[in-house]
Amino acid sequence: MNQKFISGKGFVMRKITLAGASLVCLATTQALAANDPRYVRIGGFEFTPTLVVRESYDDNYRGLSENEQASWVTGINPTFLLATGNRNSEYELEYSLNHDHFHSDSEATNTDHHLSFRSAMEFSSRHRLNWGLAYHRVEETADTDDITENDKYSTKVARAAYRFGARTARNQLEFGTRYEERRYHNSGTLNESEERDSLMFNTIWFHRLGGTTHSLLELRHTDHDYVQSTALRDSTNKALLGGISWEAGGKTSGSVKLGVERKDFDSSQRDDFTSPMWEAGVTWEPRSYSVFKLNTRRAFDEGDDGASTINDWTTLATWEHAWTSRVSTELLYRYSDREYKGLNRDDERTSYGVGMTWSPDRWIDVTLSYLRTENDSTFSWETYDRNVYLLSFDMSL
Repeated sequence: MNQKFISGKGFVMRKITLAGASLVCLATTQALAANDPRYVRIGGFEFTPTLVVRESYDDNYRGLSENEQASWVTGINPTFLLATGNRNSEYELEYSLNHDHFHSDSEATNTDHHLSFRSAMEFSSRHRLNWGLAYHRVEETADTDDITENDKYSTKVARAAYRFGARTARNQLEFGTRYEERRYHNSGTLNESEERDSLMFNTIWFHRLGGTTHSLLELRHTDHDYVQSTALRDSTNKALLGGISWEAGGKTSGSVKLGVERKDFDSSQRDDFTSPMWEAGVTWEPRSYSVFKLNTRRAFDEGDDGASTINDWTTLATWEHAWTSRVSTELLYRYSDREYKGLNRDDERTSYGVGMTWSPDRWIDVTLSYLRTENDSTFSWETYDRNVYLLSFDMSL
């Protein structure tokens, strides 16, 4: 499962994949009207600590169609950010711990660790490099292979993107790469067939149409190499995408990419697949206190639960609005359609969320939120409903 974190300024759905594989809790982040967390200067570094404490009730944390398991969940999420830089380069080191204590099930209790290093370097007006390293140790409670044991895995990530061309130039070229190593830490042989190494290369040509609007053309190549040879999932993904990126007057910004993707398996026992592909993210800010966001993606995800691959289409829409300097809200709608190739399985997942944040002081936000998830699957035992009610406190210096 490809872990993603989908966030707005009002609340965050933690441990939710872009394809909708799992959802553990709804946690607060900084309110729309709140100030940025303050930092402490240590030598030439800026040190920024934040802390989220939350209490939630999850009525189906295993995502079961029957005999649902419910629990109160106490969570704590400290984050430490160390940053430095100068006119030509910036560096950030961040560590985050996310602990969830399930009062009704000690086996579901877990602690996630996230460590990342990010850098942006500008060697000259024509040469820029962004790169980073990350390590994540994660446990998920829903959509697991064993309903009594969390999915436990770690990922190591290395990425880099070099861009040639001045910011105001008519044309720019970007060359990128990303390596991900995923390993599972479950008991016995559970989830061993999901372990893999993935290496991606891409090239993007940007052509300035005027102002801050650019057309783009991207070529993408990804190799997936599975540790377990009997998984028969070694494959190559190739994609061709064309589109546009823009920023109009500070009110609207975004990018849209449309194209096609092909997945070729090394094994003759697996069918190859071709599908339309798109990636789009648009932000509309009609007022400084009101923001609408729309993100949508269709692409092949790596196979799960025995599928050779998953053709995923996910759309996420949010509206963040600050009613006063102290009160803000966020509405969320999310739809995901996942076709499990080779299993004749199709899941349609819909989520609705609402959150209200009160900021009594600059250093604290209090959020009350609700999220409902409905998963409708052609496999009846994968169909379920889930409700999460959450109260959280987001604190900073």
